[in-house]
Amino acid sequence: MTSETPIPNDRSYTDDHEWVAIAPGAPLPDTPVRVGITSIAADSLGELVFVELPEVGASITAGESCGEVESTKTVSELFPPVSGRVTLVNADVVDDPGLVTSDPYGRGWLFAVQPTGAGNLLTAAEYAKNNGADT
Repeated sequence: MTSETPIPNDRSYTDDHEWVAIAPGAPLPDTPVRVGITSIAADSLGELVFVELPEVGASITAGESCGEVESTKTVSELFPPVSGRVTLVNADVVDDPGLVTSDPYGRGWLFAVQPTGAGNLLTAAEYAKNNGADT
């Protein structure tokens, strides 16, 4: 995937380049939602070599660091778009961090959260506009 990959409209985004599988404007669901990083973030990071995710059962707070991704270029903290309890982590990306770069909106998701609150969420159009990308 490259930064020319359209930003999916079916989820919400943060200024910190994370996405959450909640449709823009929708209420918080009663079921866990997946969280990941955007293709823009994945492209700027380059080849990922390590992913540190929060543990299942951990409480996380929107906008507060809960893990990190490390590339050959840099280390970047993960700032969740929602608060809640982590219900699942994607072991595949821990074993193969390249999945985050190759498929950030699909197989490269990072963890799932039972949301109790949300930070400042953007639509795909707002996120794309802020980052000079296409939706």
